[in-house]
This record gives sequence, C-alpha cells and structure tokens, in this order.
Amino acid sequence: NVSSIEVEDAIFQHPDVTEVAVIGIPDEKWGELVTALVVTTPGSTLTDAELIAFTKTKLAGYKCPKRIEFRDELARTATGKLPKRELRAKYWEGTGRTI
Repeated sequence: NVSSIEVEDAIFQHPDVTEVAVIGIPDEKWGELVTALVVTTPGSTLTDAELIAFTKTKLAGYKCPKRIEFRDELARTATGKLPKRELRAKYWEGTGRTI
C-alpha cells in the first residue's frame, strides 16, 4: 500500500506544481498503478519523466508515480476537497472491480 498523501507531499515540493491528486488506477500486473493528476504553474514545461525523476529523489521507488497526467485544473467539491472517488471512477469503469 502507498499513501497518496505522502506521494502528493513529495510532488508538491516541485516548484512547478500547483495542485496534485494521487490515485490508484487499474493495472494488470500490480493491481493498481500509482498515478498523479497534476496542475502546473502557467508556462511550465515540466514533463512527466522529469516529475517522476524528481519524486525518485524524495520517495522509495515503489511509491513514485508510474503515470503522470497533466490537467488544466482539478475539480473540487463545494467545500474545497478533491473528490478522489470521482477522479478514479472513469479509470475503473468496465473493469469488473470496484474502487
């Protein structure tokens, strides 16, 4: 098990990252794949490979995200929370497994 909060904290240390949500998505080999949904600062040229390499300096290898998806924004609830269940839902549709 990997703590999403621990991974998010490591990613937030990068100066180009303004928002992040770490979720598990289905993976044939591992069951779930650590995935980071990331919003960067305007004009940032940060790549997924650069961000993964950055996290490897902060975390054990198995905790580092294997996939990064850059987003313009992350939807929040009315109270300002990230709805991780909703963020994960599209990846789990049709897998026959629940989140």
